[in-house]
Amino acid sequence: MIIAKSQKELEKMRAVGELIATVRETLRSMIAPGITTLEMNAAAEKMMRDAGAIPTFIGYKPHGMVPFPFAICASVNEAIVHGFSNDTPLKEGDIVSLDMACTLDGFVGDTAFTAPVGEVSEELMRLIRTTEECLALGIEQCRPNNRIGDISAAIQAHAEKGGYGIVRDYTGHGIGRRMHEAPQIPNYGRAGTKEKIRAGYCFAIEPMLNLGTHETKTLEDKWTVVTLDGKPSAHAEHTVAVTPEGPEILTLTKAQKDALRNKKAETVTG
Repeated sequence: MIIAKSQKELEKMRAVGELIATVRETLRSMIAPGITTLEMNAAAEKMMRDAGAIPTFIGYKPHGMVPFPFAICASVNEAIVHGFSNDTPLKEGDIVSLDMACTLDGFVGDTAFTAPVGEVSEELMRLIRTTEECLALGIEQCRPNNRIGDISAAIQAHAEKGGYGIVRDYTGHGIGRRMHEAPQIPNYGRAGTKEKIRAGYCFAIEPMLNLGTHETKTLEDKWTVVTLDGKPSAHAEHTVAVTPEGPEILTLTKAQKDALRNKKAETVTG
């Protein structure tokens, strides 16, 4: 069952969303050749705990799996998702995907991005850009009376136009008091299918695109998922609330929210 959030609950979702967005942007500013994902993990955990939040990923244990040991998922190059932080310095030309979530006042905010490390090839920049575009197109479908399949179809159409492999083994999801709630939101599908979207629903939309095959494999640590052909992958994610007026991105910083409001005001007056 998909759980609609009340206005009071949405306020809590906004608060945790803004917090995890601040963590995300801090980590983004740290990415450079020579830094380690372990250093970024430590910074993320400190920020979450200093704000009175719990790092949602630490100890997360789906059925039959070992608990996840880190505050963020750090996935480099061919790693798609659920990567372990380590002390290997990032190097010029890498791309790194950072996925993070925290729980504040009983509600979860979840977000992810992929960034270049120093200068990278145009091929990799296009992969990152297309993944972000897929995220934006999926979010645009988060409107009352649309269907979950509309989100999936919008992402799939743009990803396939770019010639990318769409990860099928991992999906977006509902979110709220728990990180993973109903429904599952695949990044491929048919428009007009699956559950009807209603105001109050909250989703984590998260396209994952591969430069090559969509196929994946999991490493011996039982968590890190990589592309089967060893080609790079990109991942982007926002937590989104469905309002009567349309989608509201919850995982934005205060500055990003202010900039978005100003842009909308300029559009109206212009």
